[in-house]
Amino acid sequence: MKTYRIVELLGDGISAELSRSVHAVAAALPFEVEFHAVDLSVENRVEAGDAVYDEAVGAMKELRTAIKYPTVTQKESPNRVLRERCDFAVIHRPVMTFPGVENNFKKSLDVDVVRIATGGTYADRGMRIGEESAVSIRVIERHPSRLAARFAFDLARERGSHVVSTSKYTIQREADGLFEDQVEEIAKRYPEIEYRRELFDALLAGVILRPEKYKVIVCPNEYGDFLSDMACGLIGSIGLGDSASFAFDEEGGCTLAMFDPAGGSAPDIAGKGVCNPSAALLAFGSLLRHIGQQGIGQKLRDAVRDAIGDGAKTRDIGGELDTERFTQAVIERLS
Repeated sequence: MKTYRIVELLGDGISAELSRSVHAVAAALPFEVEFHAVDLSVENRVEAGDAVYDEAVGAMKELRTAIKYPTVTQKESPNRVLRERCDFAVIHRPVMTFPGVENNFKKSLDVDVVRIATGGTYADRGMRIGEESAVSIRVIERHPSRLAARFAFDLARERGSHVVSTSKYTIQREADGLFEDQVEEIAKRYPEIEYRRELFDALLAGVILRPEKYKVIVCPNEYGDFLSDMACGLIGSIGLGDSASFAFDEEGGCTLAMFDPAGGSAPDIAGKGVCNPSAALLAFGSLLRHIGQQGIGQKLRDAVRDAIGDGAKTRDIGGELDTERFTQAVIERLS
């Protein structure tokens, strides 16, 4: 039986329950997944300090693929530390309407948000100047912009769709203009793929009014953060969104990938066995596609959607199932 070794980054709150759900699905697969666990819980971070990040990054660089569960931000953000130490350059957030999930949005959404993982307003915490003012530097870099653009066009080629780049390029002419210039240059390498650019505020309205016009969207860091959370709100739950972060070598080859649910640690329901593992299972499905099991990975993502569409839902999205029973419902459809 073929064996895949991946890193499993354990976290806080509902992390243990999400891990059990992923392991239960892994046990039902026609190949073996060997998990190398690293404890990134806040208690272990306080006790071990930087050593826990050394362990996590070392394991990730060796095995090159990881799944991460939610972590609490205390003195530092584990997500930010891993992003910096692993040189993650691109974040991918797929968001799709789920049949059977109530929401206030009456149309169907199916978008892939691709964002630069670095820079933007997140690169500088800013400083206070006197009593009345504050300033922050906004950074857009050429190389990450090109990596995000190429990822977006490769994804569009794979999906048979188009690419829209978005920013405030008419206002932020230098910073956002640099990003848009790089996307346009990369677009020339993909003449068969339809490409256009839109101002970010207009795009937000467009996604709501005419969602069918948007498939792969590429943007700078904070724009993608805002857009993907808005998209999850449109489909009815942040708990249905998964994410992936990618690092690349000088030639543009992927050196490291980390997959995670987009939601938080949910301490209010931790340990009660009622959390929704959908995003973690979707992330695991994306991980399986990344390591070469495209068919099984897509079947797992479809099984999550099918279970919810059939009414097998956890309480947060209007159902009655606990975490374990929902996981079993997914496994039945996967089989």
